[in-house]
Amino acid sequence: MRAVVQRVSRAEVKVESKIVGSIEAGLCVFVGVMVGDEGADASSLAKKVAQLRIFEDADGKMNLSVQDIAGCVLAVSQFTLAGDSRKGNRPSFISAMDPGPARFLFDEFCSSLRSHGIQVETGTFRAHMEVEIVNDGPVTILLDTRRAF
Repeated sequence: MRAVVQRVSRAEVKVESKIVGSIEAGLCVFVGVMVGDEGADASSLAKKVAQLRIFEDADGKMNLSVQDIAGCVLAVSQFTLAGDSRKGNRPSFISAMDPGPARFLFDEFCSSLRSHGIQVETGTFRAHMEVEIVNDGPVTILLDTRRAF
């Protein structure tokens, strides 16, 4: 699984002009599920997101996690994170998992985050979404359970 994690002061996602998920301070996490991913990937990615120390402590150092600040997560499924544009200019998405099992693993990722005591809001799986983010910092981290980067 891949994730783009952004520290935000607020974020929201809309489907057909209706807000379906909204948070204040915390993380906006775009999640891509890849062919071959399993439940262990969802759990390990959730643990990494929950414990990722990218919030500033009293000394201005990034030493606190979203758990430490009692922040929230807005999780948005994004199959385009599986895009491969190494050949040509049109990305290939053959590495993206089929929607049925991908949805299951995305939901498992969200459930695992909740088990860490984090409030999780989500977008709508497979919908065209508008995501509004106020990136705080800006701080953006890339994660991959296969350690591709």
